[in-house]
Amino acid sequence: MTTHKALILTGQGFEDAELLCPMYRLLEAGCSLDIAAATKGPLTGIHGYTVRADLALDQLSDDPSADYDLLFIPGGKPPAELRQNEKALKIARGFDKAEKTIASICHGPQVLMSAGLLEGRRVTSYSGVAGEFKEYGAHYENIEVVVEDNYIFSRTPKDIPAFNQELLLQL
Repeated sequence: MTTHKALILTGQGFEDAELLCPMYRLLEAGCSLDIAAATKGPLTGIHGYTVRADLALDQLSDDPSADYDLLFIPGGKPPAELRQNEKALKIARGFDKAEKTIASICHGPQVLMSAGLLEGRRVTSYSGVAGEFKEYGAHYENIEVVVEDNYIFSRTPKDIPAFNQELLLQL
């Protein structure tokens, strides 16, 4: 059993499989976790599954990387809002500065791009936003998982087995 702790940043309209499958895999591995969103309370995925945000973003400390070993940002609709939320961007920058594991899938890496963390870095994501990453100066690769330093990226739910494997290796 590990004693690792993960922070998941998400919101309403998350991609169910992209949040739930890695979340349950982390729990199976003995990792404790908190889910944070713009507001605390129930969240519903685009396919109807629900989770509860334990914390509102504003409830997190100025540097949650001191409290968590891993930052995980799944896809779906939340990254569009999170990438405009200064607290979410500050959280991502804190995990990067602390060289803690940052895992993201589908649209999730857009939050990291908006935080200024992906220029010159290898990345993968949902192919529909690949052009945005290339424009930004990231090195987009259309493969199931990209691991670079403390970052783990994947494209879609079909890549979750490879994503989860790398996630557990990083921990």
